[in-house]
Amino acid sequence: MSYLKPAEFVQTMIDTGEAKVRTSTRDLILRGTMAGIILSLAVVVAITTITQTGIGIVGALVFPVGFCILSLMGYDLVTGVFGLAPLAKFEQRKGITWGRVLRCWGYVGLGNLIGSLLVAFLIALTFTMNFSVEAGAVGQKFIAVATSRTVGYAEHGMNGWITVFVKGILCNLMVCLGVIGNMTARTVAGKIAAMWLPIFIFFALVFEHAVVNMFLFPLGMMLGADFGIATWLNYNLIPTILGNLVGGLLFTCVPLYLTHAKTAPSLNVDNDTLTNAEPVLSSN
Repeated sequence: MSYLKPAEFVQTMIDTGEAKVRTSTRDLILRGTMAGIILSLAVVVAITTITQTGIGIVGALVFPVGFCILSLMGYDLVTGVFGLAPLAKFEQRKGITWGRVLRCWGYVGLGNLIGSLLVAFLIALTFTMNFSVEAGAVGQKFIAVATSRTVGYAEHGMNGWITVFVKGILCNLMVCLGVIGNMTARTVAGKIAAMWLPIFIFFALVFEHAVVNMFLFPLGMMLGADFGIATWLNYNLIPTILGNLVGGLLFTCVPLYLTHAKTAPSLNVDNDTLTNAEPVLSSN
């Protein structure tokens, strides 16, 4: 069969989490950098299609292409390791400590930031003819989006901060399902389909993703958006990271781990009981 049952792919989740925690510093940063590069280019594709068509859902339909590519190449997003890496600690795998889990998160996140900033600079250069002219329609769209999702939240103070945090939770609930989707099938087509669906949902609903935002907002600033680094960090990136951590770990990976790796004892019903049981009538 091309589909793996939950009990099977949850074991893959645990093994993958352990492998990521044990990965060398060089490889964590390199894989994180490449993931940041590919995801950032996917954001450019999505915003370009939205600008060209005027239809937001079109951008959501094409954006998952970047996620699928980086996942199939074995590159890492910090949003994914937020959910997977702790599972190895929960399983008490030998040598896995919380310090090593935090190290994994930190180096993957650093790599994501490096890749995102690199692409932001290169895209800003291409949008402005080496910073000699003003950005065109797509560049202006980036400025507008970046401004509305920083200054727009900052205007509401703590209410804006909480809103970003919750959007971060909902985002990584979906994104980690996309990461896990890569483990639920044996064929490339099956993996892509399983990854595409939840990533489409998060982008279509404009939830907040830490790595996307490592690219989107620096690019907006490079193109002339009227907000600073402090506003971006305080009213977007920090609450987004915290929300992504909660969403990916507590809302996605932990429930799967508890119900499929640490399954509660089944009801002890013998075959005779099942055979002689009265049929349950529907109330509908």
